[in-house]
Amino acid sequence: MTLKRANELLPWLTAIRRDFHEHPELSTQEFRTMDRICHYLDELSIPYEKGIFNTGVVATIQGAKEHPVVALRADMDALPIHEQNDVPYRSKNDGVMHACGHDAHMAVQLGAAKLLQDERNHLNGTIKLLFQPAEETVGGALPMIKEGVLENVEGIFGLHVAPEIPVGNVGVRYGQMNAASDAFYITIHGNSSHAAYPSSSVDAIVVASYVITALQTIVSRNVDARDSAVLSFGMIQGGNARNVIADSVTFEGTLRTLLPETRDYVVSRIKETVEHVAKGFGASATINHEPGYRALINDDSMIDHIKKSVTTLLGNDHLQPIEKPSLGVEDFAFFAAEVPGAFYRLGVRNDARGIVHGGHTNRFDVDEAALAIGAAIQVEAVRQFLND
Repeated sequence: MTLKRANELLPWLTAIRRDFHEHPELSTQEFRTMDRICHYLDELSIPYEKGIFNTGVVATIQGAKEHPVVALRADMDALPIHEQNDVPYRSKNDGVMHACGHDAHMAVQLGAAKLLQDERNHLNGTIKLLFQPAEETVGGALPMIKEGVLENVEGIFGLHVAPEIPVGNVGVRYGQMNAASDAFYITIHGNSSHAAYPSSSVDAIVVASYVITALQTIVSRNVDARDSAVLSFGMIQGGNARNVIADSVTFEGTLRTLLPETRDYVVSRIKETVEHVAKGFGASATINHEPGYRALINDDSMIDHIKKSVTTLLGNDHLQPIEKPSLGVEDFAFFAAEVPGAFYRLGVRNDARGIVHGGHTNRFDVDEAALAIGAAIQVEAVRQFLND
């Protein structure tokens, strides 16, 4: 019945998704997006508060009982990508595109909101709808949490469209789902001299090369091979002339890990390695470490709700276990660290229609039939949580 009701909403959901898709906005700039979300919530007579972390929205559906409280989350921002799809709903903002499916996430959430609002008098609890900005950049989850959006919340569900999974299927995984990220900005400080007299210098380029080589041994020789860590350096800059020994070299990189303890250990080893290798060559180092998103770890009982929802609505054959966690990051991790959470993958691939391109590409699109499926799953999961 839930899926039938959701499918009846598909024209409405499609129109909403295409509206968002035509008018994408970058992180922290989602003002039109915020206003449109509020417009749809007004149509549904769902009360809300806007301006959370500037452009976020939190709506509340009050059921027959006040507790328990469960939350649904959808992210809002687009990417700085110029769309190449030849479709009627192509982005009207040149150089900006919903290339990661957040337009679909918002449409799914509004669909779930309509279905839940219609049956609110039969719901044994309260539902919070979190529309979160800035997932792609600075991260809107943590600021929203600091503003109190998880107050009284006892569980949270989130999803992400999956271009690698056929429409109608859903990807689920217990435990580790996404990696944590850390950025490093490292400068090696040496002493300059004429290139003809290198003994008078401390060559920052040579030192940096040894530091980078040593850092690559951390993953291969210090991290248990059964754990996961990726350390990559993508930028390096130093020197001013071919015949002058460089007095400084700056390089930047990123670390991805799955386990919190592995993250802490590798971060400490990076700092120790940089400082000691540089000192061994008579140089010094400045290390700036910027922690990014934390690892996303699903709660088993919350994933059980998703699995049961998919089985109830679609059948067991439509469950697709995710064998390995992603080393990509996901801002939902901060919500799931505060309250039990489940994050799953909603299939949107359709080979027959050429909807096969990956996220963060200029040809990304979704099979919009997934909008009704996602809304139905979210509603069913909420019911199960409130009745559990």
